[in-house]
Amino acid sequence: MSTVLGIESSCDETAAALVTDGRVILAQRIASQDEAHRPFGGVVPEIAARAHAERLTPLIEATLADAGMTLADVDAIAATAGPGLIGGVMVGLVTAKALAMASDKPLIAVNHLEGHALSPRLADETLAFPYLLLLVSGGHCQLLLVEGVGRYRRLATTIDDALGEAFDKTAKLLGLGYPGGPAVERLAREGDAKKVPLPRPLVGSAEPHFSFAGLKSAVMRAKVAMDAGQYTDADIAASFQQAAIDCLIDRTRRALAASGPVSALVVAGGVAANAAIRSALQGLADTHGLPFVAPPLALCTDNAAMIAWAGIERLGQNDPLDTPARPRWPLDPSAEAVRGAGVKA
Repeated sequence: MSTVLGIESSCDETAAALVTDGRVILAQRIASQDEAHRPFGGVVPEIAARAHAERLTPLIEATLADAGMTLADVDAIAATAGPGLIGGVMVGLVTAKALAMASDKPLIAVNHLEGHALSPRLADETLAFPYLLLLVSGGHCQLLLVEGVGRYRRLATTIDDALGEAFDKTAKLLGLGYPGGPAVERLAREGDAKKVPLPRPLVGSAEPHFSFAGLKSAVMRAKVAMDAGQYTDADIAASFQQAAIDCLIDRTRRALAASGPVSALVVAGGVAANAAIRSALQGLADTHGLPFVAPPLALCTDNAAMIAWAGIERLGQNDPLDTPARPRWPLDPSAEAVRGAGVKA
């Protein structure tokens, strides 16, 4: 049995986990920074990096203790090497390098997006390549054909905002606080999704990509117009969520037509925890006669178990100790650049 220690520090979650090649999570710990960032309505990179530096070493020690293991018992150390907030990425990667050198263990530098992309295989041993992946998070919104470990073909990306960012900004406009995604989802259950007319950017377009900036701006205008008393904050939340779902389903349907035969429709990333989005994607998979696979909720948001699992999938593909931290690191470097900010992903 092989065991990998995973380290995640790309944004505002400090995490460590021990995972085996038998798909067993021996131990995992996550230290949230929500309270530190809540007064600012979003993640402050300097605060996040400082918190990672303070918390990571004790967190790793506690994770090893939980499993009754030492570094001598692990087969490799995997750490997020990007993309992400560069200060946090550097904290995790430098820590992993030090541990690898001190224990004479291999270092595996993991693309954070690959961690998300492969996380459904940690939870579902029947998931086979190739599969169509909708990767939706605070920083990314992509459709990828996952052909194998390290083999990703990007079919679509966002040309402006990621969906998770749009959820967070909608929450801020509605005064719901941070983190915004879960708060919008809760409020949406109380509203009428047909009450507020909101756009569905690029729905029906021949262009394969996503766009959420216009939807976010429409929410802002709807909030201003709400003073007329025609609808409530809950109606705005429900209407926003439904518009986002309609965009996801339309774009994913188009990608299914373009991808060729796949084993399953898969969703991953923080936004994949949204129950309404999962339900809509399940319906789309059913209409195409495909299994629908989503990781457990605990593996949707940033976590170290998915990084450790990516390390398991990459065992033997060791990285040198001078591997750099990367603020940007596309899964498909050969993907054609798109208009707008989507080139960053």
